[in-house]
Amino acid sequence: MLNKNDDESSKYKASFDDSGKVVLKKKSNIKKGKKSKTSGGQFELRVRKDLEEKGWIVDKWSNNINLEEKNVIPAKRKFNPFSKVMTIGTGFPDFIAFQLMDGKLYRVVGVEVKTNGNLSREEKEKCRVYLNKKIFNEILVAKKLKLKNKVFIEYTSFGKIEKRMR
Repeated sequence: MLNKNDDESSKYKASFDDSGKVVLKKKSNIKKGKKSKTSGGQFELRVRKDLEEKGWIVDKWSNNINLEEKNVIPAKRKFNPFSKVMTIGTGFPDFIAFQLMDGKLYRVVGVEVKTNGNLSREEKEKCRVYLNKKIFNEILVAKKLKLKNKVFIEYTSFGKIEKRMR
């Protein structure tokens, strides 16, 4: 016969944070996190293919912005000790896209991929810094739209998002 404590302990998984403290995570949340990470990665690939089909040259953006100093820095790489893999693409925004405009001029756009289309407060501040420093002409937020079992991509300019902000 199972004790109530045995049943409760099987719902959680113990792991350690950077400082060595024990962190208990719900197994159901771990499954949700894995699923959302894979679906986000698949949507990111779909956005990249869509931009390339529209004539853009797309590359992974591997830089980030330091909000205190307001300058561009290389994004930190994340190491997974279990799979022995180094994650490189952790910059903000996700992609940089180029498009030749008038034979000589290029349009340079940053693309952030969000399945729900919502940016956090920190991400909005980073977008403002990128645009004020003229690193990007425009920043687009790609959002996933599902209509009748078909997935569509809606691109929203950060300028429109900024106008809606308080």
